[in-house]
Amino acid sequence: MSDDTQDSLEDSRNAWEKRPDNPYNWPEPKNLIIAEHFHVPDTAFPHSYWPVTVWNTGAAIGPMVGMPLLENFGIRRGYMILYLVFTAMVIPQALAPNFATFLVVRAIAGFVGGVLQNLLEQVATDIWATDKQRNLPITLYKFAYISGVTLGPVLGAVVHELSWRWVFYIQLIIYGAMIPVVLTIMKETRGPIILSRLAKADSTLARAANEFPRPKISVLLYDAIARPAHLLFTEPVVFFLMLWAAFCFGLVFIMTQSIAQVYHTNYGFSDSASGLVQVSLFVGEAVGFLACLPQNSYYQRSAKRNTVNPGTPIPEARLPLSIPASLLGLAGGLFWYAWASFPHVHWMVPTVGLAFVGFAIMIIITAVDMYITDAYTEFAGSAIAAVALGENLFAAWLPLAAKSMYTTLGFQWASSLLAFVAVVLTMAPVVLWWKGKVIRGKSGFIKEAKGG
Repeated sequence: MSDDTQDSLEDSRNAWEKRPDNPYNWPEPKNLIIAEHFHVPDTAFPHSYWPVTVWNTGAAIGPMVGMPLLENFGIRRGYMILYLVFTAMVIPQALAPNFATFLVVRAIAGFVGGVLQNLLEQVATDIWATDKQRNLPITLYKFAYISGVTLGPVLGAVVHELSWRWVFYIQLIIYGAMIPVVLTIMKETRGPIILSRLAKADSTLARAANEFPRPKISVLLYDAIARPAHLLFTEPVVFFLMLWAAFCFGLVFIMTQSIAQVYHTNYGFSDSASGLVQVSLFVGEAVGFLACLPQNSYYQRSAKRNTVNPGTPIPEARLPLSIPASLLGLAGGLFWYAWASFPHVHWMVPTVGLAFVGFAIMIIITAVDMYITDAYTEFAGSAIAAVALGENLFAAWLPLAAKSMYTTLGFQWASSLLAFVAVVLTMAPVVLWWKGKVIRGKSGFIKEAKGG
């Protein structure tokens, strides 16, 4: 080879190495960029996922401590304070000098954010008195909550060219702009709080206000932590429904890891393009939301068949759609995604499987939340807190194993393992649909809630 030819070859190689089309130059996920910025290794263990883990861990703990306090001392004032704290916590995240500081601040922000997101469901309960009135608002809330988490990587793909610090600056601008809106439209929704304030000016309301005494903070915190734990480990219904819903919620976060590996390896997708694949999960969740509407109508019509408590819908009527959704949508979608994940199969084929998974996730999490609310009535808040704890802990810690699982087992068997778990967990709604009435009749908490 002549010197001129050698020089031409070197120039061509150098040009290729600098091209943005070169896979080595593709943009990296923001969490990985943050880890690299702080010189945190990510080869042997996915340390870059710690920002998500500490956030979800904080979100698991926050509602158990914060919700009882706000429920008894006022939603509006507490929401305002927490929203301002949440907004302010964006600043140290953007300016964190090291990885440890960044994680601590993320944990605090997750703690506060967990309370804020769960308060919305409490507000719906305060405003709408009957199940029929609450069905649509709570279903909408669940859809917004789940799809918001799902669309995170999609938005990350859109702004991937920005510095990771600018991602937080944009959040700060949005949250700050919303402060006047929140201050204007957020009103106190807790009836007992409003009544106690009115009673100070109107003595005719004093007797009614006395029916809602405020317990001590120590009692509130004890009930907030001890009762959900008691329900979780003594009530089989709460425990197995928690596993079912938590697995689904954890899957949303596992998929962010899985999709990046599968589509990068099989199809050469950049990390930003892989993030856009998550739109398929969102599409499935949107269809799942629409499917929940006739399911809610079916639940209301079950009141006509209730011979034990005539006129009241049957809790098990929340479950019929979730059973095929779990078996065919969740497990079937995961099997589809698993065995379509080959380089010679068009990338749209496994993507369709992801849409089925998203469809099932939306239906299952909504069904669990509403079934527990109907079955445990007075103790529904504590039962839902137990489920939310499991959901956030699964979302925090399960994805840490995703990278090694998909690397060790391979794309097909890793997703198949998740599908087999989904098949087993489908037994929970099947048993409740079959024997739910008998199981509820043996529950000490449900008997106490009904005054039995």
